[in-house]
Amino acid sequence: MNRAKTMERPKPGSRRRTDKLWQLRLYVAGQTPKSLAALSNLKKICESHLRGRYRIEVIDLVEQPQLSQGDQILAIPTLVRKLPEPVRKIIGDLSDTERVLVGLDLRVARAAAGRSKRP
Repeated sequence: MNRAKTMERPKPGSRRRTDKLWQLRLYVAGQTPKSLAALSNLKKICESHLRGRYRIEVIDLVEQPQLSQGDQILAIPTLVRKLPEPVRKIIGDLSDTERVLVGLDLRVARAAAGRSKRP
């Protein structure tokens, strides 16, 4: 029996078993330009690549500095991917989309040497 013919396509709006909820935590320090840029960049990336499958929790360390200890935050802004595991961290304003996608494990890293630019 050919399995490809027996598989159903997921209906629009339904979740496949491979679709996971992404839990992201962004640590910031007040309303600094870098913090605001990080949140804006993160929202754009999530809407483009994780639409409907993510939750962002923003933690302002100016208001709650004790929360930095749980995820061992040493620099800000820092993005922590809590789920899916393993936990991953990205430091900075998240403006380099390619690096963020690789860091979140949404895209495979390209080899730096021999990479050619395509028009």
